[in-house]
Amino acid sequence: MMPLLNAERISKSFGTHQVLKSIDLTVKAGDVTCIVGPSGSGKSTLLRCLNYLEVPTSGVVYLEGEPVGLRWKGERLYRMSFNELAVQRQKMGMVFQGFHLFPHKTALENIIEAPMVVKGKKRAEATEEAMTLLQKVGLAGHAAHYPRQLSGGQQQRVAIARSLAMQPALMLFDEPTSALDPELVGEVLTVMRQLAEEGMTMVVVTHEMNFARDVADRLVFMDGGVVVEAGNPRDVLSDPQQARTRSFLARVL
Repeated sequence: MMPLLNAERISKSFGTHQVLKSIDLTVKAGDVTCIVGPSGSGKSTLLRCLNYLEVPTSGVVYLEGEPVGLRWKGERLYRMSFNELAVQRQKMGMVFQGFHLFPHKTALENIIEAPMVVKGKKRAEATEEAMTLLQKVGLAGHAAHYPRQLSGGQQQRVAIARSLAMQPALMLFDEPTSALDPELVGEVLTVMRQLAEEGMTMVVVTHEMNFARDVADRLVFMDGGVVVEAGNPRDVLSDPQQARTRSFLARVL
């Protein structure tokens, strides 16, 4: 079967600084891939290249066999228009470190905005689906709350529900718990575990090693803009083969 996501030789430079160096990444439908590594290793940049929030300097990302951010014209690939890319991005939900909720909209309004504006859904239909999602993330009683009335963990769960409202084929998480107080981390990870159990394809940049061990199908360790080691999470975490992986894990486990 064709992988849901296939990134081929992705490189990214900012001026003279090369952040990513010819990275390959394959994600099967229904799998959870966790990406770990020290700060500055290129994890978040790679994630942003997957949905073209960052344009790779070289290499191509394929989603369901179609190049992301590019379209074929004859035998060459050309940049998509903004509108074409916006349509393609509907297949990829993105959850950031910050919550990025509209402060003047309630939790419910934050979730129904994109389905109504982008997909043209009727308010009643979008509201019904949003209430189901709020229940899924444990916030059924908070539909009328504004972001300022919610804890960080609750805001992040609304952000997850907002991404799910677009019914994506793939969810990308960029260190979704790093901005949370320790006691709030668990409620977000619980939602993510539930999504994994339901078969949602996920790529997660994280420092939560227990989550990676218990939930991920594949663990990728990055450092210096390259993939140093990848494999079964339990194998990588318990018996890393590379010295750099061992050094990193000795500090975080």
